[in-house]
Formats: sequence, structure tokens, C-alpha cells
Amino acid sequence: MRAYRKAAAGCALLLALATAGCSAQDGDGTSDADAGTPSASATTSAPGTAYAPYVSATTASDQDSAGSPTTYNLAFVLSSGDDCVPRWNGVQDIDDASATSRVERLKESGATLRVSFGGASGEELAAVCGNATDLAEAYGEALDAAGATRADFDIEGDELADTASAALRSEAIALLQEERSDLEVSFTLPVMPSGLDSDSLALLASANDHGVQVSTVNLMTMNYGESYDGDMGDYALTSAQAAHTQLQDVFGTSDADAWRGMALTSMLGVNDVAGETFTLADAAEVRAFAQEKGIAWVSMWASFRDRQCTDEAGADDAATDCSGVTQEAGAFGEAFGG
Repeated sequence: MRAYRKAAAGCALLLALATAGCSAQDGDGTSDADAGTPSASATTSAPGTAYAPYVSATTASDQDSAGSPTTYNLAFVLSSGDDCVPRWNGVQDIDDASATSRVERLKESGATLRVSFGGASGEELAAVCGNATDLAEAYGEALDAAGATRADFDIEGDELADTASAALRSEAIALLQEERSDLEVSFTLPVMPSGLDSDSLALLASANDHGVQVSTVNLMTMNYGESYDGDMGDYALTSAQAAHTQLQDVFGTSDADAWRGMALTSMLGVNDVAGETFTLADAAEVRAFAQEKGIAWVSMWASFRDRQCTDEAGADDAATDCSGVTQEAGAFGEAFGG
């Protein structure tokens, strides 16, 4: 998503995916990454699908609360490009007063916060930090500034194929989880109707090899390519089904646990790829599918785009602050929130 401007080792990962269904604090008061082996009843009675939109970490939007989110994904923590210091969007100090006050206002709704590292633009910290200890410290600083115990790693573009930064990131996350037993980790990855690509699967394998406990793999069901100009709701469901099979194969989970270890994030309205428009009907379709399958949470890019454009902007190209489709303000949030 755009930054705005616009076996033994495997057991740790498998445990986190298997317990995600019985421990989602996105609405029922429990934690998504509880340690320990789940009871039989816990694994068979997963809570409902939560709604967790991506929001600006620094600027409020009138649509933030639409759909009554149980978690907000704060976008994005990046490096400025030449140091191992976490900054909002790579430019704003992580403890800047405007950002901390924004975080507190979001918490007043009763929702929890997930800090998202990376995105499609800018330098993810793993690309510039010199060692795993410094990287873990940088991640921890951002989490502490937001008072969050949930970390999302949105890895895409060139950094997805960077095996060195993937290994460093995995090592740092493992160190952080050793220090913070309640830290819940998700990876946000691009997907196609055919499923996750080899780079995404290699990134998950790296996390697995380093003993990282991953509670959720969040699929970016968007921007497939110019040849995909059909129904975006159908593409999202097809992508989820293909990735579900991959998660079962890679992690050895059951059918239900593979669904519960998944999240879906769509780009509302006009996408970055010509011919791709995600409609309100698509949002309702994705929400119903996620609820049926027991998917952990659904999300969208982004709350500040959840309104109709006031002029011709967004009609053909994706606008940074509106959807490009006819809608009431907050309508996508209401659809995803169920």
C-alpha cells in the first residue's frame, strides 16, 4: 500500500497461527498472540471477523470511526532513508506531540492500535539498520510511542525480494518477541488471484526459520495488473482461497486455522492499476466471505479515502484522499465493519 503521499523453528510460527483464532483482541477482549497450546474448544469457536482499517498516524479523518473499528492500523513507520531512527512516514518524529495526541484520541474509542512498518514508499527500517539489535530497538521505540503491542510489517516492492533485509528483520522481530511476550506480529504482503508469490513465501519462511511467531498474514487484495479488469470482489475471494492453500502447505495448519491466520485488505474505490475499481458491493462480498471463513480481520486502504471526490480527481487515477466512486462518506467502513 502506498505510504501517503497519497520444523523446530516452524513450531513457533505454527503455534501463533493456530492460536490466533481463539485469541483475537479485535473485539472480544483477548489477545491475538497468547502463548500456549489452545484448548479444543478454543480452536473450534473463533470470534467474528474484526474490522481494522489503515489510518494516518498523524492526521485525523472524519471517516476514521466509520464501521466502528476494533483496531486501527497506523500507517506508516519508516526510516528517513539514511539512519535507523523510526519516523512517521519517514519525516515526523515518532514522539511528536501531534502524533501522540492523535494516538490518544484513537484510543479513546476503545480500539486497540497496530503500528505498521513499511508500505510501498520510503525505506523500511530493515533496509538501513546495521544490525538486529538496533533494528529491534527502533521497532520497539515506535511501538512504545503508540502504546501498542501489535506490529504489522507491510513489505512490498523491491524490499520484498531483498533477502538480506528479510533475514535481518526476522532476527530483530524474534529478539523483540523475546523481550515482549505479548507482541503480536502480522505480515502484510501482496497477493494475486493465483496466490502469494515466491518472494512472499520466502519472507514467511525466513520468519519461520528465526522462530518468529506470526499471528496473521494480511493479503493486499488490490493492484493485480492491467490484465485483471474484471470483478474485484471475485478476485479478492480467489486470491484468499489460493493463499489459504499455501498457508496450509507452508505452515502445516488445519483448514480452519489457515483461515483464522489470514486477514484481507482491499484498496477501496479506484485502484492504482487502470481498470481496477473496488466497489461497495465488493466490500460487502469480501466482508461476508471473511465472516463465513472465520478470517481474523478485514481492512482497507484507507479511512481518509472513504469519501466521494469533490471534483473529477480520482475518476481515472487513484486519489490519495477520496475513493473515485459515488458513495456516502464512510460507506466502505460501514460495509467492512459489518
